[in-house]
Amino acid sequence: MRYLTSCAALAITAATAPLHAQTALNTNSDADNILVIGERQQPSLTIPNTTGSRLGLTALETPATLSTIDGDLIRARGDMSVVEAASRAPGISNVGNLGNGGTALAARGFSGQGSVLQLIDGVRLFPVAGTITFPTDPWMVQRIDILSGPASVLYGQGALGGAVNVVMRKPNTDRTEAEGEIGYGSQNTFHVAAGVGGPLNDRLSYRIDGSYRRSDGYVDRGQSRSYALSGTLRWTPTETLVVTVRDDYGNQRPMRYFGTPLIDGRLDTAVRDRNYNTRDGHVRYQDNRTSLQVDWTPSGSLTFSNQVYRLTSKRAWLNLESYCWVGANGFCPSGLNEQPATPGQIYRTGMTGIVHDQTQWGDQGSATWRTSLADGIGNDLVVGFDANLIKTRYSHNFGADPQVSVVDPFDFDPGVIVDTQGIAPRYRTRTDEVSVFAEDRLKVGDHVSIVGGVRHERDRIKRWSIAPSGADSFALDKTLTNTTWRVGGVYQPIKTVSLYAQYATGVDPLGTLTTYSTGQVQFSNATGDQVEIGAKAVFLGGRGTATIAAYRIVKKGLLAQRTPTSPVEQIGQRSAKGIEATVSLDLPHGFGIDANGSILDARFDAFRSGGDNLAGNTPPDVPERMANLWLRWDATRQLQARAGLRYVGRQLSDNANRFRLPGYATIDATVSYAVTRNVAVDVHAYNLLDKDYATNAYGDQQWVLGRPRSVDVSLRAGF
Repeated sequence: MRYLTSCAALAITAATAPLHAQTALNTNSDADNILVIGERQQPSLTIPNTTGSRLGLTALETPATLSTIDGDLIRARGDMSVVEAASRAPGISNVGNLGNGGTALAARGFSGQGSVLQLIDGVRLFPVAGTITFPTDPWMVQRIDILSGPASVLYGQGALGGAVNVVMRKPNTDRTEAEGEIGYGSQNTFHVAAGVGGPLNDRLSYRIDGSYRRSDGYVDRGQSRSYALSGTLRWTPTETLVVTVRDDYGNQRPMRYFGTPLIDGRLDTAVRDRNYNTRDGHVRYQDNRTSLQVDWTPSGSLTFSNQVYRLTSKRAWLNLESYCWVGANGFCPSGLNEQPATPGQIYRTGMTGIVHDQTQWGDQGSATWRTSLADGIGNDLVVGFDANLIKTRYSHNFGADPQVSVVDPFDFDPGVIVDTQGIAPRYRTRTDEVSVFAEDRLKVGDHVSIVGGVRHERDRIKRWSIAPSGADSFALDKTLTNTTWRVGGVYQPIKTVSLYAQYATGVDPLGTLTTYSTGQVQFSNATGDQVEIGAKAVFLGGRGTATIAAYRIVKKGLLAQRTPTSPVEQIGQRSAKGIEATVSLDLPHGFGIDANGSILDARFDAFRSGGDNLAGNTPPDVPERMANLWLRWDATRQLQARAGLRYVGRQLSDNANRFRLPGYATIDATVSYAVTRNVAVDVHAYNLLDKDYATNAYGDQQWVLGRPRSVDVSLRAGF
């Protein structure tokens, strides 16, 4: 608490100080540059990156699709969450809702926390019951890296669709800098954030950040608020040794909104702002991560790195979550109600109380050796380990009497939660994960390199049931082992062009590793592989970049049931094939363009459920068409304008493909004006066409709607 209080005090001090420009308007660093935001300073394809390879290769040198979104760019566009920012990358879509912590993503035909891995500073986060709630505030982000396709060889199980790495802000070791912003907008939305950092002396530097957000939301009783604090100390006792200590804290009370029920199969705009949750429903997430990293470079060819960390997460829900419109026959089209109800009313049920109490301890270490094997032949090798211990206590009220009410769609008393049992601990788990990995690059001359990697992982899960008396009883002990690998080649005819091909394998859990159940004991993880080819280029002297990739991923070992009375077997298969492309251009007269798009075909290849043959169907939560387009114009040295189009194609919400979410397109825009060298005004407009659209479904006919047309104005400054 003393640390958090210090962070808050320093953040407030920074907010009241004059602040500095984050990025100059043109790429020349002359003294006349003034404050604007979001300029590309260097093509991301040519910057060393440790997300796509532990060897720190550039994207041009990596035989995989690696996208990077700069933190300044995220804040320039006005993205309010990490998941919102990440979903602007090629082939990435937001499938978040309150049930998964609002952070779930879909990539390359696979969705959720069990297929799209989430990392912070290169360390994987272990979900509980498919839920991750950290990190979320983009103010703390230095950049977001997205590695598309299987990433298990780098980060372990749960990464068949890809991995998203949030890299947090680091201290500036050269000079002191401070920045802050304060903003207000539609839905009574308010935001204030500040950060300060720099060198304390020749050996010690620091950075402290704080952010607070609140809003009344765009549905009834849609209030939300959150705050985040972070602090970093970087110590270099010698020229070859760096010690970094970091602590990040987040406290969120998100909008208690589980979606809008369709009326007669359609979205009725008359209930667009209705919230069918109870008035006392609540959701809260608290996360705290502390890490210590040591990097030692005894020579130019040898580097050692080790990071130890601890993450605690406390999450709580108590809400009435499920709603549906009652048809003329007295039943909901989704089948939610078993007893007939009054036609034309909204049937409410699903009173659910859950608490996650999770602690993750971990240690990740590696050694990198770079050497020359012969004239024109070089080799880079990294070997290392991951070790994690995750303890989870899961509390719920699933035995409570059902709470059912039928209300008028437009005028109703929200009521309160009636919990006849109470939330109490029901089971606890201990998950031990140990992995060893290696990655190697052999570079032959200036044009050809071969990159390969292997990882062996062992996961052991123990589960104990907790009786009402509080006594534990042993429930299961399951060990899972997997070995994954990848190999790829890169050909660079010139330094700024790469042609590549890769084969990679991956592993996904059945459900969530930390909440393994007795019904899963007989099964192993699902496995998969990917073939990918692509090309990347930097052109026009660095003012343009382009990438294109084609891939096919196959996932095997899905749980399937041949007939309603057959046993569940691990015989299912699904696949996805597609194409992704990006282009970024700095054009004359201050214009610029950033665009990406993806087309994929995702399907169940062999899958039966309860006797229904679902082969050929599209898996849920997977849009097959996506695109993002951003245009910018630096009108003068003081004025910059941006406009962005986001397109997400239709999605299915169930395996049988009976229910679907329509595709949508939204347009956002930003205008930034530098009042002085140190102060700027930003106007962010969201969903300019006021499109009613659903980002996800919570149940077959309950749509989680996006924000309506909104305008936020902020004052930003820095020195």
